[in-house]
Amino acid sequence: MNMVKDLRVLVTAGAGGIGLAIAQTFAREGARLHICDISKQALADCATAHPDWGITDCDVSQEAQVAQLFEEVNRQMGGLDVLINNAGIAGETGGIEALSSDKWHQTIDINLNGQFYCARLAVPMLKQSDNASIICLSSVAGRLGYAYRTPYAVTKWAIIGLIKSLAIELGPQGIRVNALLPGIVEGPRIEQVISARAKTVGVSYEEMEQEYINKVSLREMVTAQDVANQALFLCSPLGARISGQPISICGNVEYL
Repeated sequence: MNMVKDLRVLVTAGAGGIGLAIAQTFAREGARLHICDISKQALADCATAHPDWGITDCDVSQEAQVAQLFEEVNRQMGGLDVLINNAGIAGETGGIEALSSDKWHQTIDINLNGQFYCARLAVPMLKQSDNASIICLSSVAGRLGYAYRTPYAVTKWAIIGLIKSLAIELGPQGIRVNALLPGIVEGPRIEQVISARAKTVGVSYEEMEQEYINKVSLREMVTAQDVANQALFLCSPLGARISGQPISICGNVEYL
């Protein structure tokens, strides 16, 4: 146990959902945590539950806020060993002709540009680490086409290109770079996605939920903890030779 003891870890959007599961899992294994999020209430709850964590209110799509985040990370932890680029949004649901430019740009700004802003500032710190990793959250939508969710899918495919390129670039400095591709993760977010998709195609929520589950070979959703476990593995000695890999945690989603 304690496979990541004393590693200095930053988790973006770490106050809820997958991000919180990752942060809690690393903390249980002895890591030092800093999280950011845009939800002030969620951050306040984390500050109460985890008083030893560093906490920053940050919108990763805003370069100035990301710069402030990394200043606080460095001040709190004196460096960085692991960046978990988790922040992202579901984006707009609809046919291509109905999508708005504003929502398109918002999805790219948060899901893709935010990961770039964070990686750019993390790398100089990671180069000083003896056990450095970047994990970027993509999605099974990053390996499959996804009708009516084009903005989201586009960003998740782009993240695969990001990690593949950075793994080659940063490997000689000993920095591992991988992507996690969650599938249908149970919780409020997927419920919203299913509801929006059901409305778009004109079926009931229950029918759409079953359609999603039928797309999974194991016929079940995964959990945020499943994703967190894989992140822990990649940053532990067990994952010391894994880099440049998009790794699905999905029960084998066959199509979207």
